[in-house]
Amino acid sequence: MTILATSLRAMRGWHRPLVVNATLMFTLTFFSAAALFVDDRLLLGESVWVKPMKFGFAMGVYGLTLAWLLSKLHKGRRLGWWLGTIFAVAGLLDVGAVVLAAAHGTISHFNNNAEPVAETVRTVFSFGVAPLLLITLVIAILVLIQRTGDRAMTSALRAGLGLAAASMVVALWLSNSAGPRTVTDADGDPVSMNGGHGIGDPDGNGMFLTNWSTTGGDLRVPHFVGLHAIQVLLLMTAILGVLATSHGWLRDERVRARLVRIAGFAYTGVFAALTWQAKRGIPVTQLDRQTLMVFAGVAVFTVVTAAAVVAGARRRAASPVGREQRSEARARV
Repeated sequence: MTILATSLRAMRGWHRPLVVNATLMFTLTFFSAAALFVDDRLLLGESVWVKPMKFGFAMGVYGLTLAWLLSKLHKGRRLGWWLGTIFAVAGLLDVGAVVLAAAHGTISHFNNNAEPVAETVRTVFSFGVAPLLLITLVIAILVLIQRTGDRAMTSALRAGLGLAAASMVVALWLSNSAGPRTVTDADGDPVSMNGGHGIGDPDGNGMFLTNWSTTGGDLRVPHFVGLHAIQVLLLMTAILGVLATSHGWLRDERVRARLVRIAGFAYTGVFAALTWQAKRGIPVTQLDRQTLMVFAGVAVFTVVTAAAVVAGARRRAASPVGREQRSEARARV
């Protein structure tokens, strides 16, 4: 109970509309998870509630991250508040459209049927998707022109928001990645589809839970990876901060920032490789030689540059000047 109370107090200064949005999204996640066991309707081989569950969780995590981030801005706070509010509303409408389609047992994305639910969903998507990308881009610019924490955190936020914006651009490609076809909804009725997430096999067999295609390229993979880069990089920043308490060479925030930047470059390389692989129609479960070579190059770059940063930091920390700076830092604490 103490942990919950502490968390709630910490969130008081966060962007409230986004906190409300995240609360609703996590509620939807739990509701959808429960619905999996009481609603046996299937849509393209999976429960109709899997998609709302995934969208609710992803939007909740991202919205909560933005709610915290906007509270850290020093410049453009009012603009940031309005951007966050629009994002919260647009996100709620977009996920609400997914829930509406699921409740009616039909497909939300790429559904070209001329019936009320499909038309409503298309209308919501046509107005609601673009603001999510544009707002992410503007917030990324706001973060770019100011410090929102120490150097490591600022580097993580800049790289993470940039990758999130890139992942939303990848999502826009989905609508052009497959041609017209007809599938069936949960009631066995025909659904006219135009566009899709798969390349080579637009509605191919999918992996467990994620439903990422195992029979063709799938742009949802890089979309997911890029969208959640900010959480991964912030987690790395937090871990480095904890390690700095027991490793003197990490107490220099410039060292932590360099390591985070290297991680950001590596993450960008992985994102680019996954996008390239998906566009070539290759499933994530069957990486080809070209993709593996890119991953190997990214790994070598990461290890070599990180090792160089660590070696230099340890060498400086072991020098008399480094020991003196650590003593002064401990004295200030």
